[in-house]
Amino acid sequence: MSREEFLPVDRFLHTLEIVSREGHHLAYSWRRLYTENISEEWVRQLEDRPEMAERLEAFVSRFSRMQDTIADKLLPRWLKALAETPGSQIEVLNRAERLGVLNSTSEWLEARKLRNELVHEYMTCPAEFAASLLLARDHALMLMDTYESLREDAQTRLNLPDTRLPGQIKRPC
Repeated sequence: MSREEFLPVDRFLHTLEIVSREGHHLAYSWRRLYTENISEEWVRQLEDRPEMAERLEAFVSRFSRMQDTIADKLLPRWLKALAETPGSQIEVLNRAERLGVLNSTSEWLEARKLRNELVHEYMTCPAEFAASLLLARDHALMLMDTYESLREDAQTRLNLPDTRLPGQIKRPC
């Protein structure tokens, strides 16, 4: 059976599994990065600390990937599993907020802007980059919380048993 032949709920579950793996990796990177005292000076020292630069790159990559997968794939597939027709990304986010799986569309859009800053503004201004990293700390937790909300919603609204769902993400905080 090809992916195109999957029922909407199966496509949703497949994508939920992907996001679960992404979330576990993001949680791991979050724990390793935020043991550091992130500041402007910390950012300046990255050039001489390649192991920390790698740790940072892993976090930024995982943060970006999980956010993209949730917004571009998981939320629209969740709506299709609910027999709804997803619209534009902002419409999908607004619908997810109204149905209670997303805390705030505006917070999600802030995280999206932050994601772009982390990827494209990498260390051009150490003070701003450090501030963005500190914001990303909470936004990464929001991504993990969104996964958990979708997982819970699949149990309640879609009436899926826990055995069909990927596991919970051990939240860093």
